[in-house]
Amino acid sequence: MCKKTIEKAGTINKEATVVWDVNTKMATLTFDSKKTNQDAILKRIALAGYDNEQFLAPDDVYANLHGCCQYEREAKTAVKPHEHHTTVVVTTPEAPMDHSKHVVTAPKAETKKEQQATAVVTTPEAPKDHSKHVAPAPKVVTKIQKTNMLLPVFEAYFSVKDAMIQSDGSATATKGKLLLAAIEKVDMNQLGAKEHDVWMQVLRPLKQTVQKISETKNIGTQRGQLDLLSKNMLNLAKVSKWDFAIYNQHCPMANDGKGGNWLSKQNTIKNPYYGSKMMTCGSTVETLK
Repeated sequence: MCKKTIEKAGTINKEATVVWDVNTKMATLTFDSKKTNQDAILKRIALAGYDNEQFLAPDDVYANLHGCCQYEREAKTAVKPHEHHTTVVVTTPEAPMDHSKHVVTAPKAETKKEQQATAVVTTPEAPKDHSKHVAPAPKVVTKIQKTNMLLPVFEAYFSVKDAMIQSDGSATATKGKLLLAAIEKVDMNQLGAKEHDVWMQVLRPLKQTVQKISETKNIGTQRGQLDLLSKNMLNLAKVSKWDFAIYNQHCPMANDGKGGNWLSKQNTIKNPYYGSKMMTCGSTVETLK
């Protein structure tokens, strides 16, 4: 009953999704931080009848909850649909042993906020005895973990680029396989809206270029795929947030004078198209932070 109410209240198409796992007793909040935030989601859940440290459900909504969902309430002002608050933690009670007399005290918890995060709310286990039982106040903990599903892909890309700098075709092929594996592990449901859109556009060409790099040990053939690979990675880099700078660098001599780009975490030029033959040939043309 709590699962249905919480998920329906917190979920909005293309904006936020709330899923409560019956087995783990965990509620996961996944949302686009450019469209909403954790406070807004948990406020909607409070308006559905579930009190928390900051928000108190309207009295009439709370009164309509089944007896097993009700709990001892603190003296606070009920939240209204247009009020604004900051820190919020969802509270859900244990399932009751006696639907007529069961009361659960709303617990206190702390919320740690970060951008583009997934909030996990711990809920208590259901009771095993449905006789006369008064459950203790459940413990609720909210954790926010910063996530960037694309970080492993970029780290693997940098490893491929570094192997090309060393003119090591064997190492480049091996690193290419690792990059392909990182691409396959990306969970698109965890990407932001803009990241998701760009990911869908570049996924196929990314896999094709990386496949060609990993299937050969010929460094010349591998370098021939670097410019297209880097352009798609650049498109992804522009719609993500990073804790470090990413430098878009250019070599005018690459690809028979047509030029070629690559991405680097260092502003110092180390040319992957020529390696030691022309290590410092090129320049930084764009910096992403």
